Amino acid sequence: RSTRVRHCRTREAVRILPKPTFASQEETMHGFKSYFPSSLYTSTAASAVVAAKAGAAPAAGFAPSMTFQHPAEGFMAASQQEYGLDYFLKGALAGGICCSVTHGALTPVDVVKTRIQLEPAKYTGMMQGFNKVIAEEGAGALLTGLGPTAFGYFVQGWFKFGGVEFFKIQASNSMTPQQTWDNRNSIYLGASAAAEFIADIFLCPLEATRIRLVSNPTYSSSMVGAMTKMAGEEGVINAFYSGFGPILAKQVPYTMAKFAVQGIAAEKIYESIGKTPKTCTQSENVSVSLMSGVIAGVTAAIISHPADTLLSKINKAGAGGSGGMLSRLGNIAAETGLWKLCTQGLPARCVMIGTLTAGQFGIFDIVMNAVGASKFHFHDPSKPDDH
Repeated sequence: RSTRVRHCRTREAVRILPKPTFASQEETMHGFKSYFPSSLYTSTAASAVVAAKAGAAPAAGFAPSMTFQHPAEGFMAASQQEYGLDYFLKGALAGGICCSVTHGALTPVDVVKTRIQLEPAKYTGMMQGFNKVIAEEGAGALLTGLGPTAFGYFVQGWFKFGGVEFFKIQASNSMTPQQTWDNRNSIYLGASAAAEFIADIFLCPLEATRIRLVSNPTYSSSMVGAMTKMAGEEGVINAFYSGFGPILAKQVPYTMAKFAVQGIAAEKIYESIGKTPKTCTQSENVSVSLMSGVIAGVTAAIISHPADTLLSKINKAGAGGSGGMLSRLGNIAAETGLWKLCTQGLPARCVMIGTLTAGQFGIFDIVMNAVGASKFHFHDPSKPDDH
């Protein structure tokens, strides 16, 4: 009899246990049904109300920090921040697209510019270079290296633009609004230098492959084939990273000037029209990016051109002798001379980089708008309308 009573009481206890309840807003979090009882992840106040309705006394020493939260709650909150992980991924995607499209579209200009740097006696100018390449090799030769160019600069743009957005926002978060505004140029320079260094680690092998194909069109019929052949003949480091020093010397100052000058130029343009990025239409903001991009591109091209010439020459087979990278660079610089390092192919590069940089900033803005991201801008805290 006592055993039957215990079983009955057990069944009764099971029968009167309240079913777990689910808070309505947690039941469908962004369309996904939660299978955790609401008592596990409701707020402190809500948990207290639930406990009171159940007739239970609050636990001694109950503190809000001790409340267990829904496992997805922290992630969902972070993803809703204006400049969270999703923003940086969108910025990286926009950067990859804008760099790949612009560098790929300007491959013919880059082919002629590289030929002028490598063989100045044969290719004496931009138009003459175009005509000579077409006459001797056909129009298709102007697209030599398109594969490594488009792919390489997508990777580089991903890390460069995404990295600049990441580093400048992190720097801004570590300062007061006024400090951020006062130091915005330093933030541009530091963020772009760090982002470019990372991007160049991935770009260097593909840029070496592009230059090899441009300087010797018969070397291989494909990017993969050229990379395999280069690695087999010279080893990975010598084949792909002989130009790492020059590419840093070229790309880091170029990118620092590019972002800093574009930021300053854009500010001046907005001031001249009496508007801010927030009060401009999308087309007006894109127009400002295009205009400031041309200014930034020409400035950056002039600053980085000597290193660009060295990079083109060192990736030509046999250039600078057979010593180490620094020895070869020294030999190339001595043979070329400072003036020619600074001027060979410069007009072509100014046209190319001015157009390319304007296009990059314009496409970046368009893609960011298309994916629903509001681009980060520095603002003067003393002017509420700038926010």
